[in-house]
Amino acid sequence: MRIGRLVSSLAVALGLTAFGTPAAMAGPCAAAPYRAFDFWIGDWQIRGADGKLTGTNKVQPEYDGCVIREQYAGASGYSGGSVNIYDASRNVWHQTWTDAVGTLLTLEGGVKDGKMVLEGQGKGPDNKPMKHRVTWAPQADGGLTQLWEATDLKGQWQTVFDVKYSKK
Repeated sequence: MRIGRLVSSLAVALGLTAFGTPAAMAGPCAAAPYRAFDFWIGDWQIRGADGKLTGTNKVQPEYDGCVIREQYAGASGYSGGSVNIYDASRNVWHQTWTDAVGTLLTLEGGVKDGKMVLEGQGKGPDNKPMKHRVTWAPQADGGLTQLWEATDLKGQWQTVFDVKYSKK
C-alpha cells in the first residue's frame, strides 16, 4: 500500500495522471493553435464535383482534444484514416495518414488564408519522390472542401482528390 501511495505521489509531483500523460494536457490543447482544425470535426458525406457520393468521413477529437482522428470509408470499399496534431514545439500541424492498401503519408503545415494546408513527400508509381499538398477550406454553409494535389513526373501539380464535405 505504501508503494502505491509513493507512486501516486511521485506521479502527481511530476504532473502525471494515472495513465502516465501530463496532467496539464487539456490546458495547453485548449489554446487557439490547437483548435485551428476543429472545423473538420464531424460526421461527413463526401461528394465529387459531379455530386456523386465518394465516401464518408468520421472526424473526431481524441485525448482531451489534443488529437483529431479521421476514419474514411470510400464508396468503392477503400478505407483509411489519419491522426492529426498540432506540434507546439515546432508551431506546425502534423498528419499521419494510413490506409487499407499500405499507404503511409505524412503531411505538415498550418493555416494559410483561412484554410488548413498540409504538405509532404511521398513516392510515385516509378518510386521517384513526389510532393503532396492537401487543402481543407471551411465553407459558409457549414461544409468544407478538400483538395489533394500531387506532383506528376514533371513536377507539376495535379489534382488527386477534389471534394465537398457536407454534414450527415
